[in-house]
Amino acid sequence: MPTRRDVLKVSAAGALSFAAFPMPAIAQSRTIKLGYVSPRSGPLALFGQADEFVLGTVKSALDKGLQIGGKVFPVEIVSKDTQSNSNRAAEVTSELILSDKVDLVLVSSAPETVNPVSDQCELNGTPCISTVAPWQAWMFNRGSNPKTGFESTFHFFWGLEDIMSVFANMWDTVTTNRKVGGLFPNDEDGRAWSDDKNGIPALLGPRNYGVVPSGFYRNLGDDFSAVIAKFKDGGCEIVSGAPLPPDFTTFWTQARQQGFRPKAASIAKAILFPAAVEALGDAGHNLSSEIWWSPFHPFRSSLSGLSAGEYAAAYSLATGKQWTQPIGFAHALFEVAADVLKRAGEPGDAGAIIAAISDTSLDTIVGKVDWKTSAIKNVAKTPLVGGQWRRTPNGPHAYDLVITSNQTAPEIPAGADFEELTY
Repeated sequence: MPTRRDVLKVSAAGALSFAAFPMPAIAQSRTIKLGYVSPRSGPLALFGQADEFVLGTVKSALDKGLQIGGKVFPVEIVSKDTQSNSNRAAEVTSELILSDKVDLVLVSSAPETVNPVSDQCELNGTPCISTVAPWQAWMFNRGSNPKTGFESTFHFFWGLEDIMSVFANMWDTVTTNRKVGGLFPNDEDGRAWSDDKNGIPALLGPRNYGVVPSGFYRNLGDDFSAVIAKFKDGGCEIVSGAPLPPDFTTFWTQARQQGFRPKAASIAKAILFPAAVEALGDAGHNLSSEIWWSPFHPFRSSLSGLSAGEYAAAYSLATGKQWTQPIGFAHALFEVAADVLKRAGEPGDAGAIIAAISDTSLDTIVGKVDWKTSAIKNVAKTPLVGGQWRRTPNGPHAYDLVITSNQTAPEIPAGADFEELTY
């Protein structure tokens, strides 16, 4: 396997190359086609910011093909941009299935993306692996449940029960009145988060936190005054939810202008990315979020052997940008795909691929992906910790994301204690 220095050296030259498993030369074999769907433009574009880098490294890792049953099969990746639009996500997936005739669809980033893609695959009996959406939003919003699951669509990520444990563990370390303002957009995430049976009101109740719902506000709006007034009237000292990045920027700016100053703001989705926090200026300091992948996660890629830290460093050197969480999960999709296809036998049999996915238990750069022993049908849960964005005036970046809570995954080291917001 290459050393970290080797990877960074080649990366700096603009052609990062991973060592694949030793294989014979590719004969005239059928090409395996992988479809990859993600939002690379529009309001969710930050989720797809690292896609070009990840696809480049994966193509290098698979440039000699996949060895299956003594034969070597070339691999082609067909990528599609959803433009952050659910209808387009369904359309491009239909193209992948009917026109490109892919063997397996991979999809990442938010229910607005993974749900319509998964639905198209389920409708056509096409194997599909998705990630980067709470499993409840992926499963319940598509009309199924943990016992029934689906036929051809599979998902790996954490659930709302995990993120609420992470958030509550952080909130427990500061003194509050335990009233949480719930930011619930009128979308797949908002409906999943607000659900009285499976969402955060039900999950936070046993931890003695009460939720004041915002009501379903319209995405990409420009006035959060009504929501802010509701949280102030409810005495909320904590804010949580899963808004779009531009919506949280608007909300947080207006909240400060209107004198709403909670002691903690733990926000999923919107502040996962350095660029989104930098847009807030000094107001981003000590905002908290879930952390599903970081350079500090003690995991390695099954494709390249690189650690999470080495892969994050390679990304920064190749792009000049700060690491971002979707890097690991986009890469892990292809790790799982390669493992599944090798175990499924000669390509062309969708049923064999589906069976191989069901039988997966693989150590990846994001941790173990295990459908084989999962208690939730079609879902493999991955570890989750929490952290805060800390202003770093003298550092290479405006903010660093620091792990401040690892009770839910002690194998991932914490770097600091959780702190109350200051104004």
